[in-house]
Amino acid sequence: MDSSTNSLDDASADSSAEFPDRASMMEVRLQAQEDEITLLKSSLADALRRIRLHDQLLPLLKQQLIAVNPGAARVLNQVCCSDGCTSSRKLSSSSAVDGICHRATRVRRNSEKLGNPERQRKRLDKKAASSANLLTRSPSLENRAKELVTSAGSPGSRRGTYSQEMSIKMFIRGRPITMYIPTNIHNYEDLKMEPPSERLELDWVYGYRGRDCRANLYFLPTGEAVYFIACVVVLYHINNRTQRHYQKHTDCVRCLTLHPDKVRMASGQMSGVDKDGKPLQPCVHIWDSITLVTLQQIGLGTFQRGVGLVAFSFADSGAFLCVIDDSNEHMLSVWDCNKGTKHAEVKNTNEAVFAVEFNPSESGNIITCGKSHVYFWTLSAGQFTKKQGIFGKYKKPKFIQCFVFSLTGDVLTGDSEGNILTWGKSAADVKTLGKGAKETLQIMKQTRAHEGSVFTLCTLQDGSLLSGGGKDRKIIRWSADLAPERECEIPEKYGAVRTIADVNGEELLVGTTRNAILRGTFSDGFVAIVQGHVDEMWGLATHPSQSIFITCGHDKQVCLWNAEEHKLDWCITLEDYGLCAGFCPNGSVVSVGLSTGRWMVLDLQTREVVSESIDGNEQLSVMRYSPDGSFLAVGSHDNFIYIYNVTESGRRYTRFGKCNGHSSFITHLDWSKDGKYIMSNSGDYEILYWDIAAGCKLLRNRFESKDREWASYTCVLGFHVMGVWMEGSDGTDINALCRSHSERVVAVADDFCKVHLFQYPCPKPKAPSHKYEGHGSHVTNVCFTHSDSHLLSMGGKDTCILQWRVMGGGGGDRRERLASASATSTSTSTSTSSPEPATS
Repeated sequence: MDSSTNSLDDASADSSAEFPDRASMMEVRLQAQEDEITLLKSSLADALRRIRLHDQLLPLLKQQLIAVNPGAARVLNQVCCSDGCTSSRKLSSSSAVDGICHRATRVRRNSEKLGNPERQRKRLDKKAASSANLLTRSPSLENRAKELVTSAGSPGSRRGTYSQEMSIKMFIRGRPITMYIPTNIHNYEDLKMEPPSERLELDWVYGYRGRDCRANLYFLPTGEAVYFIACVVVLYHINNRTQRHYQKHTDCVRCLTLHPDKVRMASGQMSGVDKDGKPLQPCVHIWDSITLVTLQQIGLGTFQRGVGLVAFSFADSGAFLCVIDDSNEHMLSVWDCNKGTKHAEVKNTNEAVFAVEFNPSESGNIITCGKSHVYFWTLSAGQFTKKQGIFGKYKKPKFIQCFVFSLTGDVLTGDSEGNILTWGKSAADVKTLGKGAKETLQIMKQTRAHEGSVFTLCTLQDGSLLSGGGKDRKIIRWSADLAPERECEIPEKYGAVRTIADVNGEELLVGTTRNAILRGTFSDGFVAIVQGHVDEMWGLATHPSQSIFITCGHDKQVCLWNAEEHKLDWCITLEDYGLCAGFCPNGSVVSVGLSTGRWMVLDLQTREVVSESIDGNEQLSVMRYSPDGSFLAVGSHDNFIYIYNVTESGRRYTRFGKCNGHSSFITHLDWSKDGKYIMSNSGDYEILYWDIAAGCKLLRNRFESKDREWASYTCVLGFHVMGVWMEGSDGTDINALCRSHSERVVAVADDFCKVHLFQYPCPKPKAPSHKYEGHGSHVTNVCFTHSDSHLLSMGGKDTCILQWRVMGGGGGDRRERLASASATSTSTSTSTSSPEPATS
């Protein structure tokens, strides 16, 4: 890879915000079309399921109607009339059966017409609202048919029979989802939903954003390293190994700088969007690094897209702050730090900008650099004037990556050609430019430094210079006259050098492009003190008896973390990226599902693969062991759940069966406490139940599973977690949830960067919750540790793992809460519209 390629990769993140990403737009449109097709498939599957139900009930209806009394005939007549007959039309028993047959034939014929999704899309969208209203007004046909059969076969009252099969509906994208109310809830309407007594407090942040951000690592006199990831600025004490967190940002932090007083910090964030798709306004926070108190919020409503770069002035003790936003023109503005007012503003350039700094000796001079440019700005009387650096006889590099000021006042730049250029003022060339020509800023010296880009420069107190390379991964120490003195190379697994922070003149902190922070010296080498994933993460699982957890993602890494010591125990790289994981109940092995349909079992001690298999050729989404560890369920995007017998302490696996019945990909599944049954969710919002002991048999009567107890609860669709869904949810707004082992609370990971904590169970709309911010991307997974002392949440694109301490709680379990909230009276079947949003 040549230097220009390396530089292009480095600059991609900075220039991506300049123009709309056409590929991303096309992906969004494609996803919308896929969602429409999924809805059409689910509607077709639902119609076919109803037809099968009719076919099964017809013989039973005929038998019951042979000996039917007049009362049963009237009931049948009412059913038929409610499905389209007039009230004056009376049916005999035989004509009623013929009417049902005719209706089933008509439904089958209409469902066949759904075979062309494109032809039916507009018609379905047009009738979606009216269909939802129809389903809300009338009980499900399945319940009506069961009620009819029971009423015709026994003298029991209609109301008494119906109360035993009490159900409630919720709607997602117009599709009704029926959930049966457990028998221990006698009056659903009287259930009281309250926020849980437990709360979350941010305990630890795993990861560092080095892959696409510069100048994002500083060292404070307090002994803390300051850096950011997602929406959190982390203050990590490198000796005590403790963290503090600045959490006032509402979206991803993009830039950071340290005030000359070594106490105040300034951090800028991206704009982002809220849950309704409305843009959030970016801003800069000036805050105290000792008290973590926000001192000033600058530029709210002024910056476009986000804040890319910030810098304090030095000559006037940090009275001003320079900001460059992510708009097309990369607007350059200067702000009064004490008043929070804008002092001056100017359009910078349409090209990517990588760095900005005030001249240490003159606050009226500002330098910016980036793609193919170095600009020297002068600010006077609120107006900017610009001079462009002249490369002259030297080759103009594609990217000027970084710059610093030397002790003599010269400007040193590092570029994509691997050179350090020394810039200085030269007298005006009167012969060439004519009388009145002004002095120019030109290259005085070129020093070959690195193979590939120079990503960072750092000046030390004694006047020496440090440079960090991209392709060669070297850190070189230079004398004041740019003679190389010492060098070292960081390990390849950590990536290139992104930034360098001086600790004491000898010890250094190094941020890398693979999201690691290293600590060390030229003599002793460097070790990682902060590590993280480098691409989107989805797989998360906690150990059944220890405070450790495992993660996997699109970077093809599988990482084992220690939640007590807050460190990475080990990390291995796979051939394909992992999407899901699950610990065996004995805790000795962990299974990891990959994107290709392959899955493997790893020994925690040796890290060796003790077993592997392939199920289909599509990605896997769930790996879940039964409570006793005798079975492993593998959920796949090919719509199947594969069941394996597990022997030899989790080291031997033999295929037991396959659950076939979902009409879309598997998203979540859970085992019952006795290890005999599975509850599963799919991409078309189905809830199905399976009898594994009976040979992976689909349980068609879902009513029989309403009182079953589950060893875990991660299915996002179910009666006990219905209240976590917001109004108008499209079915993808909640990525994951996890019930605590105490069965008191349920944590939810949503698509809007939030973690929610609900009371468990929460079966009613508008269930209140505690809401927590910190992630800068969709939250892909959540999981409680074995003791429920902590909750782990995982971001997607922000590559961040947040560890939350669970505070409060205790006293009573979910059965006591349900019993106290339920009245003894019965109620009829209830339907509800789309769940209302949870409140905080």
